[in-house]
Amino acid sequence: MNLLNCADISFFDSFIIMGPHSCKDYMPSPGMATSNSSNSLNGAHHYEMMGLPSTPMPWFGMDIGGTLSKLVYFEPKDMTDDESDSEIETLKNIRRYLTKNSAYGSTGHRDIHLQMDNVEVGGRTGTLHFIRFPTSEMGNFLELAKSKGMATLITTVCATGGGAYKFEDSFRREVNMKLAKFDELDSLIRGMLYVETNNPRECYYWANPTDSDRCHKVAYDFSKPYPFLLVNIGSGVSVLAVYGPHDYRRVSGTSLGGGTFLGLCCLLTGCNSFEEAIELASAGDNSHVDKFVKDIYGGDYQRFGLPGDLVASSFMGLYSFGQMNSKEKRTSVSREDLARATLVTITNNIGSLARMCAINEKVNRVVFAGNFLRVNPISMKLLAYAMDYWSNGTLKALFLEHEGYFGAVGCLLAFNEEVS
Repeated sequence: MNLLNCADISFFDSFIIMGPHSCKDYMPSPGMATSNSSNSLNGAHHYEMMGLPSTPMPWFGMDIGGTLSKLVYFEPKDMTDDESDSEIETLKNIRRYLTKNSAYGSTGHRDIHLQMDNVEVGGRTGTLHFIRFPTSEMGNFLELAKSKGMATLITTVCATGGGAYKFEDSFRREVNMKLAKFDELDSLIRGMLYVETNNPRECYYWANPTDSDRCHKVAYDFSKPYPFLLVNIGSGVSVLAVYGPHDYRRVSGTSLGGGTFLGLCCLLTGCNSFEEAIELASAGDNSHVDKFVKDIYGGDYQRFGLPGDLVASSFMGLYSFGQMNSKEKRTSVSREDLARATLVTITNNIGSLARMCAINEKVNRVVFAGNFLRVNPISMKLLAYAMDYWSNGTLKALFLEHEGYFGAVGCLLAFNEEVS
C-alpha cells in the first residue's frame, strides 16, 4: 500500500542521507578502507584542518516513538568560505529542502514556530529545526530508501526512543544504516535542560485555567529547577523524579497515555488523526457522557470537599440520571462529546498519578511534556487546575513549548559529545 506522494518521497529521500556519521565511519582499520570510508575520512580531515568539529554535516537527531517520530536538524550558520566552497551539492540541496519547506507531503511537518536560532551545538552556531512524522510511515521510509539505492551508503544516525531498538534490524537489513542508540530518558532530560537554558520563554504555566476570558500563559523562571517531577506523556506515560542533570529515577508510569486517547477516539468517533481527535474534543461536552458528583449528590459532596462538577465516573452517565447502557441515551451523544470525554478521562488519570508521585517525592513543581500536549490546551488547563486545586495551591503545573522534541535534541547533543 503506497501512502506516500511525490513530496513524501523527496522528504524521506533527503532524510536517508543526512544522518551524522559515527566515528567508526571515519576511522577504518588499516587495510580496510573502502570508497565510503575514504570519502568520510577525507571529510573529517577537512573539518579538522579548519579547526572545526570532526563530525561532518549534516547533524541530525531522531526520537522514534510509538506513535510519532521526531527529527531535529541542526543548520550551521557559522560556515567559513572554505567550508561553503567544499560543501557537496547534496548537502546544500538537503539544507535548502528542509529549511525552505514547512510540510513534506502529507506526513512530514516542520514546526516553524519552534525553530531555535543562534544556538550552539558541538562547538558550532546555528539553527535547530523541528520535524515530525508518524512512526507508522517507517516501513514506507525503509522501502523507499531501498528502492532509491541508498543501501550502499554506510551512514549512522543518532537515535533514541523505543523505535531505535525496534527498527534497528530493519534499518541494517533494508538500507545498511546504523543507529547510534542513546537512552530515551537520559536524552529526554538532557534535551529538556538544553532547550530550556537556550530559550528564556520555554517554561510557562497557565493562569486562571478554568476562566476562558482570563486564562493565559505566563513565563516561568526555571533557572533553579531542582527538584522537580517530569511527566512525559507520549503513547504511554513515564514519571521521573529529577534531582540533578544526572540524578533522576523513574518513579511511576502508566500505559494510559496519548496513544490510548488516539486509539479510543478512532474507535469511538471514526477519526483518523490526533489533530482530528483534538478538534472533535474541542467542540464536545463530556457532561453528556460522564457522571458527575452533582448527578449523584445533587450538588457538592461537602464533607470531603468534592465539587459538584467533578467527574465521579467516566462514561457512565448521560445528563442527570441517564445511563450509557440506554440505547436512547447513547444515540443522543455526538462524536464530539465522545472525544471530549475520552480526553478528559485520560487527562484526569494522568493528573491523579502525577499528584500522588509529587506528594511521595516531596516536590512542588510538576513539569508536563510530550506530544500528547501538542495542540491540546484542553488537557494542559485541566492539569493546571487539578494540580492547584487538589494540592491547595502547593503544587505548580509547568509546561514546555517544545513538548515532544527533547529526546531528539538530547541524543543529538550526546552523539556530538561522544564524537568530540
